[in-house]
Amino acid sequence: MTRIEDLSRSLVVLEQNSTVIAVVEMSASSWLVGGLVPGIARRPMKKLTPDPEALLQLLQRWREEAQRVGRAIGRMVLAYEIGRDGFWLARWLRERGVEAYAIHPASVAVSQEHKRAKTDRLDVELLQRVFLGWLRERGVEAYAIHPASVAVSQEHKRAKTDRLDVELLQRVFLGWLRGERDHCSMAAIPTLEEEDARRPGRERELLVGEQTRLINRMKSAMARLGIRGFKPQLRKAAERLAGLRTPEGVPLPPHTLDEIRRDQERLALVRAQIKAIEQAREQRLQQAPAQDWNAMILFLARVVGLGIDTADTLVQEVFRRAFRDQRAVASYVGITGSPRQSGSKRREKGLTRSGNARVRRALIQLTWRFLLFQKGCALVQWYQARVAAKGVRKSTMIVALARKLLVALWRMVTTGAVPAGLKLRPAA
Repeated sequence: MTRIEDLSRSLVVLEQNSTVIAVVEMSASSWLVGGLVPGIARRPMKKLTPDPEALLQLLQRWREEAQRVGRAIGRMVLAYEIGRDGFWLARWLRERGVEAYAIHPASVAVSQEHKRAKTDRLDVELLQRVFLGWLRERGVEAYAIHPASVAVSQEHKRAKTDRLDVELLQRVFLGWLRGERDHCSMAAIPTLEEEDARRPGRERELLVGEQTRLINRMKSAMARLGIRGFKPQLRKAAERLAGLRTPEGVPLPPHTLDEIRRDQERLALVRAQIKAIEQAREQRLQQAPAQDWNAMILFLARVVGLGIDTADTLVQEVFRRAFRDQRAVASYVGITGSPRQSGSKRREKGLTRSGNARVRRALIQLTWRFLLFQKGCALVQWYQARVAAKGVRKSTMIVALARKLLVALWRMVTTGAVPAGLKLRPAA
């Protein structure tokens, strides 16, 4: 049975007197490591070059310092915010006996102190004026220094930036280790194989975007010369370039012609790469239809209106993960709402947009196709009944339908429960 972890809090009892706790603020040029070492009153911080071996040596040194003051260290835990470096450091440390976690950046509550400070300055200036008036009425010679006239050193602001980030991470990580909710959430650490399995789909998405960009650029170049109706995506478009004429009756200028031909070559290369990715995927599915997650992809592809590309995206990005419930599924994709309620005022601010944007785009596109190909499905009938009501926007309800569809597909691939009225292609 797949073990479902609650990444919003730790389920392991924290023995702080026997645990070395560390957090890392990572950047391209350096790592700032902050520690909570049992038996050591100070909270050490050390700046390192981006070197995992140096980081491991630092953790071992802190462990030895705690042991020298009589603390038996049985656990070392470390956390860092997930970013450009990905999950390799967590996997590397776990292989060497360190509990490593990747904090989801969106789950860390950022202090609004700096924003409030600007408002508080206005309040302080108001209080200054009132208080100075009160002092002068009582014969006290009082003066107020204008805040903007004082040259504030920027050195402290720059020196504090990483340190403040480390202190913030220490607070939220310590709360997470204690099992308290709402401090932060951890990102699931994928294996190297799981991370690699996502690459073809993500690369294909980038290439499709590059293909669209090239086509639009060639169309714009033609429109700039007054030529309309030329479709650079057609196979024989390159052959037609020499015969094109502007409204003035002259051929394409030589530099523009060369530019479009180079774009045509790039377009051909991008198309070849997209085709190579698709062929490799089809070959993998044919060779091992029941192996790994291929069976889930083929099962989803049987849904009328849902192709291999969308099925592969949903499986590799979403359904390979072990979710606690349907709310966790919708939250991961970012298809949940963000209500704003204050007193009697209630309004919806739209999607949270904090989840997987790649899946969210594919899911919205799938939902519109679903309305065309699955008219007999109970989900589509639910949507049609809602939009028939007066004042209900289709764009709002399509998001609600996308959420329901995502949960229904998740249940279908995990429990085999097919939604009522869903049309499936016959099994191959």
